Amino acid sequence: MRYVWATGTHQGRVRDHNEDAVYPATSGAGEGPILIVVADGMGGHVAGEIASGLAIDRVVETSPEDGDVSPRERVNSANDRLLMAVRENPALLGMGTTMTLGLFDADGVLHIGHVGDSRAYLLRDGGMRQLTRDHTVVAELVALGHLSPEAAEHHPQRHLLTRTLGLGPVEIDQYEYQLEPGDRVLICSDGLTVMVDDDDIEAMAGGDVEGTVWTLIEAANAAGGVDNTTVAVVDLSA
Repeated sequence: MRYVWATGTHQGRVRDHNEDAVYPATSGAGEGPILIVVADGMGGHVAGEIASGLAIDRVVETSPEDGDVSPRERVNSANDRLLMAVRENPALLGMGTTMTLGLFDADGVLHIGHVGDSRAYLLRDGGMRQLTRDHTVVAELVALGHLSPEAAEHHPQRHLLTRTLGLGPVEIDQYEYQLEPGDRVLICSDGLTVMVDDDDIEAMAGGDVEGTVWTLIEAANAAGGVDNTTVAVVDLSA
């Protein structure tokens, strides 16, 4: 299988710095395996940026070709790195980051490791579906049937995370999907999804990979850009 990808990140229109991080930082193409990672840091000025950067640096230390290391193990190693950083520098206490990691195998299998409310989507045959589950208070309420998806979109606690890297031991979701030629995978921070709803994301996600990345980032900024926005798009062909 052949992959073509592009990534981009922007601080938005409100924040004065960018706490998101993405890997790789440049567009590319290859036969796989490839690694795509989006992390959305938190913890105040500088600390969130440190958290997302350290987390991504740790997961990319392990080559994508090393199939013995699962996405869950890769993400857990990033959590360990953040906890070590806090022990070394207590001033960083409270920093954390989400992480959504996609490992795309040469045979078209996508392995995902996920913590937080960054998301992965699959676009196939004109439709789009979310591949990951948000680790937020509101998502838990929706899963329990206590809140409708429509009400969740405007709930005042919709951004409260129930899981994040850097604060202690954490449960990491792991998913596996068989991709098909013509599929597109989108991985993004919540800076996109809080500003642009899924229907509009789907409607704007049909261009080339580079154009789609920046169309979506610009849409988030045009809608207010209240957060940093990071987008990665990966296309699969035979």
